[in-house]
Order: sequence, then C-alpha cells, then structure tokens
Amino acid sequence: MAEEEARLRAVVSLAQAMAAAHTPRESWRAAAQGAQRALGGSFAALSVWERHRGRLRVLVNVGERAAGEEEFPEDETYPVNQFPEIAEFLHEKWAGGGEPDAWVETVRGPSDGTTAGYCHQRVAALRRRGRGSCVVAPIVQHGRAWGELYVARALDTPEFGRPDADFATVLASVIAAGIAQFERLEEARRLAYTDALTGLANRRAVDARLDEAIERHRAEPDVVVSLVVCDLNGLKKVNDTRGHAVGDRLLERFGSVLSLCGAMLPGALVARLGGDEFCLLSTGPSADEVVRVADELCVRGAELELGEGVACGVASTGDPIGPVRSARRLFRLADAAQYRAKAARSAKPVVAGREGPDDPVVRLADEPGPAPREGERRRFRGR
Repeated sequence: MAEEEARLRAVVSLAQAMAAAHTPRESWRAAAQGAQRALGGSFAALSVWERHRGRLRVLVNVGERAAGEEEFPEDETYPVNQFPEIAEFLHEKWAGGGEPDAWVETVRGPSDGTTAGYCHQRVAALRRRGRGSCVVAPIVQHGRAWGELYVARALDTPEFGRPDADFATVLASVIAAGIAQFERLEEARRLAYTDALTGLANRRAVDARLDEAIERHRAEPDVVVSLVVCDLNGLKKVNDTRGHAVGDRLLERFGSVLSLCGAMLPGALVARLGGDEFCLLSTGPSADEVVRVADELCVRGAELELGEGVACGVASTGDPIGPVRSARRLFRLADAAQYRAKAARSAKPVVAGREGPDDPVVRLADEPGPAPREGERRRFRGR
C-alpha cells in the first residue's frame, strides 16, 4: 500500500511539474525528471519519433549522464531500423487492438516476462554507459507513436522488472497527456500573438515585448530600444479598384519584405499592428543600424508592384528624444515620425530627434491632443 501511495504521489508530481512548464524544454525536462524519480532510475531520456527522417531524436537527457550525453542535445538521433521493436512492436501490437506497453532491457539480454522487444543496440548502449537495465515506454499521441520514455538504472542497482514496466506505461500516458496539453496551450499562445493574414506578430505581442524592452532600458540605459512604425501607402486604392483579395496579397508581400529587413537586426520583432500599419521593434542594435534597415525597408516597399510605397517613422532611445519612461511614449514618437513621413510623401524614413533641439516630431508626439492625419484626425495609439 505504501508503494502504491508513493507511486500515486509520483504521478501527481510529474503531472504538476509538466503543467507548470513555460517552454517546451521545461516540459521535456519535467517529464524525464519526474519519470526518473518515480521509477528510481539513475538516468532518463525523452525522445521523439521523426517519421520524415526515420529517426528517434533525443529531446532531453537527465540524471547521471555518460560522456557525450548532453542535457538538450543538438542532434542526438538514432535510425529507427536500429530499434525494430519500435516499428514492429508498436505498429503490430496496436493494429491487433493491443495497448502500447513498456518493456525492459538488461545487460544480460532478454529477461523472461519483462522484455517485449529485444534490441542488441540498447543492450550494447547499456554496457557502454555502465548501466544495468532500462525500461522503455512508448508515448502515444492520437493513436500514433509520438516517441518514447527511457529510464535506466546503474549496474550496481536492482534491475527493472515487470511491475516497473507496467508503471512506466502509466507514466508514459501521463507524459503524453502533458505534452498534448502543452502543445494546445502553445498553439493558443501562438494564435493570440500572431496576425492571421501575414503570420507576423500582432499588436498584443508588440505591447508585451515593448514593455519588457523599456523596463530593461530603464534598468540599463545603454540598452538601445528602437521602434519603426510603417504605413503601407495605397492599400485602400488597391482594395477599392482591384478587390480585397489583391489588397490582402499586398499586405502579405509587404509582411515578407518587413520580415526580411527585420532579419538584419538580431532579435528584432516584426509585426502587423492592424490594417495597413506595421512595425519593427529592435532591442540592442544602435539607432543608426535601425535607421539603415528602415531606409532599406522604404526602398524595398517602393519596389512592390502593388501599392504606393511605405511611410516609415523611427524612434530610438539612442537618439535625443528625451527620457523614455514608458512604451507609450516611444510609440507616440515613432507614430509622429511616421505621420511626418506620410504627410511629406518621404521616400526615406523620418527619425524622431534628428532635426535639432526643436524637433517637430518630438513636439508633435508631446502634444496632448489628437494628432492629424491626411483627411482625418485621430489619437495616437493609446495604451
């Protein structure tokens, strides 16, 4: 009874650790560590079956790692044909209505009643790494093999047995549920922070990243934060004369141009704010580097076969724009610069703070009232 209670607590602990993970790596580590502890292993690994490559790829190694075993390996993979039990045991057993049971391998080879699929490669690996036995549990997603859980014990410890394999099957099911839940949450997060048409980040993602960047700048004033706000000229005309499908194509193409230019700045975030407005957020590169990229963006935007080019405004803490204590102020400055570029039909970006001590862009951004637009009046994007 005490052992059953301990194993129940181990299952609950594993599920809770996976639920608390914020990144895929944290989720993988939590799964492997939880299984290692639950089974009393010295080492554990989580692997995914890459069908398109015909290989098992190790996602994480935890516990007492042998030489060459990294916690998060870049490319530790094994051809599936080295592990016939994966293709044969998994598919054949399930096709007959069976369940994906775990099995045990030992340095002595097959062990009656505990080994479902004898594999010379695994036995050789156990001997090479100083381990006495391992239990392998298939991880199943949507009725198909997703990967495997592998837990090993050292040579001088008791070998795994059939009860351990049965428990590993339960743990693999919990891990499968945790992975599925995490993937659903990741997809929800991706959709929440992604513009559906262009695939770029959306306004929500920009707000979150810009808040973080400004907080970092306030703590480390030498860290430069720059924002490029772009307005795609002529979109309404394209929509009115050629239809919204063509207008959407223009938005997608400009999104690709923006993404290409954003790649010139390490770690930059490119986004569609909505309608015909886009932005590029950079943390780290100098203001001059960002202006050069904005200039390239104007050139490439003008070369698009549709539309009438792009109006770009730049605001950077690396320029004399006064203290930037909030994300809203940087947004207002970049927006004011973009308005000036659009009003002047400028083929180059307008940069806040570069027109002397009485810079009209800075004055416009600091005005408390609405900011004018061509043919309209609207407030800067509020927070």
